[in-house]
Amino acid sequence: MEYGLFLAKIVTFVVAVVVLLALVKSGNGKPSSAKGELEVTNLTEKHKETIEKMEHHLLDDSVLKARDKSEKKNQKKKDKEQAKAAKKSAKGGEVSTKRDPHVFVLDFNGSIDAKEVAALREEVTAVLAVAQEGDEVILRLESGGGMVHGYGLASSQLDRLKHAGLSLTVSIDKVAASGGYMMACIGDKLVSAPFAIVGSIGVVAQIPNFNKLLKKHDIDYEQMTAGEYKRTITMFGENTDKARDKFKQELEETHVLFKDFIRDHRPSLDLDTVATGEHWFGTQAQKLGLVDEIKTSDDLVIDACKEKTVLNIRYIQKKKLTEKVSGMAGEAADGVLMKLMNRGQRPIV
Repeated sequence: MEYGLFLAKIVTFVVAVVVLLALVKSGNGKPSSAKGELEVTNLTEKHKETIEKMEHHLLDDSVLKARDKSEKKNQKKKDKEQAKAAKKSAKGGEVSTKRDPHVFVLDFNGSIDAKEVAALREEVTAVLAVAQEGDEVILRLESGGGMVHGYGLASSQLDRLKHAGLSLTVSIDKVAASGGYMMACIGDKLVSAPFAIVGSIGVVAQIPNFNKLLKKHDIDYEQMTAGEYKRTITMFGENTDKARDKFKQELEETHVLFKDFIRDHRPSLDLDTVATGEHWFGTQAQKLGLVDEIKTSDDLVIDACKEKTVLNIRYIQKKKLTEKVSGMAGEAADGVLMKLMNRGQRPIV
């Protein structure tokens, strides 16, 4: 009964949201042609605001006023010097665009098909458009891997940063396995949380076969191909040993390419030890050379904020009405599933 009431609430909520979104869309008139937009957040300023808010409750007003007065005086002096330098360069017919080094923070939370690469390529392009000498990039990565071609393209996007001469640090807080580690190894430096899952340098393919079920119900399945290996393993036809051997050969070839890719970017790794498809926690991964340092992305970003201006770059893709509805429905289903799972078992830590 509780489950039925909960499900009824979810359905009611989804229907109400669909109606509301439909009304909003119809009231807006012409739909926007923009596919997405770039969002830039100054993490340094955000960090300073957090400190100021905490100090407001910890320090005396007299101390805060004296410090603010001193900071304003120093800032005024700095602005005056910069304005003077800009005026001098303008007189010489040159307008300098030189600035202090910045740190750009990107986020990649990868799915099985690595569809997030569409946003990543926009973010990388934006960084490269303004990057100057001394700039750095931090990638906060979270992915358990997925399709080879999707994560291959994502890795190539990170390679663009390297070819431009930018220093790239990859931070792993939860998981960077398989295709996720393929992306991570592009970085000049890999940082991992102590219990983050790292590794899984291997290739896997799982395909159900319904041929026996079709035969049981007297259903014929026909498949026509041109080329001996146009289709090897099939879901509905009868698989042969020859087809299985060919499919396994293709998996082995992909694994070899994967290992070669890792070797090119982290030559010090003992691939015979780490390229077995196993995964390790962060502290274990550091001992094996899979990561360079144990630290969370929070510490990494805060340390950068103390020395440089840190900007978080995000490309926000506008979703269609159907995508928004399906996304909410998916989240609702996940919520129901997690609720049922939590009733039946406790999490393992």
